[in-house]
Amino acid sequence: MKFLHLADLHLGKQMNDIPMLADQEAILEQILSIAAEEKADAVLIAGDVYQRSAPQAEAMTLFDSFLSRLTERGVKVFVISGNHDSAQRISYFSSLVRGAGVYVTEAFDGRLQRVTLRDGDGDINVWMLPFLRPAQVKRALPEEKIATYQDAVAAVIRRAQIDPKERNVLICHQFITGSELCDSEEHAVGGLDNVDASVFDDFDYVALGHIHKPQRVGRDTLRYAGSPLKYSFSETKHKKSVAVVDMQKKGYVQVRTIPLYPLRDVREITGLMDEVMRMPYSEDYVWITIRDELPPPDARVTLSVNFPNMLKFSVQNSRTKYDVDVLAQKSMENKSVTELFSDFYSLQNNGQTPGEKHLQVLDRVIRELEETPDEAR
Repeated sequence: MKFLHLADLHLGKQMNDIPMLADQEAILEQILSIAAEEKADAVLIAGDVYQRSAPQAEAMTLFDSFLSRLTERGVKVFVISGNHDSAQRISYFSSLVRGAGVYVTEAFDGRLQRVTLRDGDGDINVWMLPFLRPAQVKRALPEEKIATYQDAVAAVIRRAQIDPKERNVLICHQFITGSELCDSEEHAVGGLDNVDASVFDDFDYVALGHIHKPQRVGRDTLRYAGSPLKYSFSETKHKKSVAVVDMQKKGYVQVRTIPLYPLRDVREITGLMDEVMRMPYSEDYVWITIRDELPPPDARVTLSVNFPNMLKFSVQNSRTKYDVDVLAQKSMENKSVTELFSDFYSLQNNGQTPGEKHLQVLDRVIRELEETPDEAR
């Protein structure tokens, strides 16, 4: 059986208030073509379908079209919710769409959800684990001692009683210890949300989401698909791809990646003003740094003719250094709580940034709020 492994679509994402829906539609078209060429039996989507928990109608329409075109071809689709998603919205109509071959994680009740598929070599169990916080697991499993993300994920998997003699696939959206992060992901101070890879030893393949750089973690079959597009300048060197997982008889899993090519790239450009202006016209999302000792006063405006999607402009020379976000500051909806707090703290403290202790207190407050059931807020 052949799977395509995707994650972190972040449909509805913006870069400095520029909507990326056209870029996302183009990359989903590529993925549909890959699914057809590879004759994929199923697509695994490991969370963060949307950028916001209350996604725009356009983002929902795009995802609906993507799923519809897959299921029309007989491809099964498995979707879990990530930390950016609303678990309730993702699971809405889950019973209804199951009949069309779309399997969506339902509201977490302490159990690891399973769908069993069958091919010429027998059964394949596809286990689905939405993004979990310790508080959720404590409420669902009060008899378990849950203090950390590690405790939470380990308890849920342990209680599922995975049979290691069978073929087992897990879809999961968590931070795994040892994985390489970038600025696009929200994570806890001090790595408190890490989960050790050994928790997943009984699974033949683990389809991970949450980290935007495609990578294996310890073994080829424990893998982050990465986001299909670059969503920050910290991702400029990423090579985005789709993972193709060919699962044969027990113990034989082949994994390879197929590169994805964006409608517009995200990249950094550095050089003298004249050099940059001689570069070809580009609609890529760029951060331009010029190194002229005496840059013209209208340098930013002049460069925007060749680079209409310039998101950031910098000057670095022997006398000065300054950065300018070309559009407004990154919109609030695309900032994490930590970023918003840091912005406010700097405004109130003459540009100083909050220290580690401030961020730890903030992290504790956020976790306490997360542990409060919605109906008690």
